[in-house]
Amino acid sequence: MVPGMAVEVVCGLIEKGPGLVLACKRQEGGHLGGCWEFPGGKVEAGEAPEVALVRELAEELAVEVVVVSAMTPVDWDYGRGAIRLLPYRCVLKGGEPEALEHEEIRWCDAGELGGLEWAAADVPVLVEWLRGIGH
Repeated sequence: MVPGMAVEVVCGLIEKGPGLVLACKRQEGGHLGGCWEFPGGKVEAGEAPEVALVRELAEELAVEVVVVSAMTPVDWDYGRGAIRLLPYRCVLKGGEPEALEHEEIRWCDAGELGGLEWAAADVPVLVEWLRGIGH
């Protein structure tokens, strides 16, 4: 992949309590329909990734979050062009998540996460998060 050619996409691992994280199921019929992901979206031109994440999570879930820390970026290509997925650990600051753009959302513990069908680019992020909570 040529550096700088990938579309930057942010995702948030919204944590609740010990070992719970929010998983979101993509709408059936769309790109990666029915797959689970961590919520987020594209970084707009001139926008800082953390700012993009706060904006996207407000749009998709009607919540305010505090970005806690960056995780390892993931370079991926679903055959529609390269993306660079920028994951961040977050906590809720305000609101309770609503499925405004997803088919389903749910708080999951480590045991539940492995049973979901994940979008491929989110898998390395999931693995890193699980290692970080001691699983």
